[in-house]
Amino acid sequence: MDERETDDEAQIRALIARQFSSLSWKAGGEPDWLAFRKDFLPEARLLPSARPVALQSVEGFVARMSGLVGTALRSFDERVLGSTIQIFGNVAVAAVGCENVENDSQTNRVVEMMLLVKDEGGWKIAAQAWDKASDALPVPPHLL
Repeated sequence: MDERETDDEAQIRALIARQFSSLSWKAGGEPDWLAFRKDFLPEARLLPSARPVALQSVEGFVARMSGLVGTALRSFDERVLGSTIQIFGNVAVAAVGCENVENDSQTNRVVEMMLLVKDEGGWKIAAQAWDKASDALPVPPHLL
């Protein structure tokens, strides 16, 4: 841990790493849905990159992704490229650049934004939204 990094920043970075790890699986495997769910508030909302915007619950996201595991998505590996975190008291925002590889062949870059709250000594995701990067919309350098 960087000596300038606070304990809260370290906890949020660990949460982000856990999220990405829980969504990664090899062919024949599946995501760790229990670990994935633990980091969200019960009523958290996810906003995927698809438009028009469609709010999803954590359970709705899990159900949709579970239907893809082993079929359209035989494997999925997601990793953090870089992040920035801003904290004020018991609220925080994290911007995360990431790269994912689908089916061991298709690589995508994404920027995810998380709204986090600290409750009972731990950080939870209240909302998470993401968008795909492209040549026209690259991941910002500070998130690489």
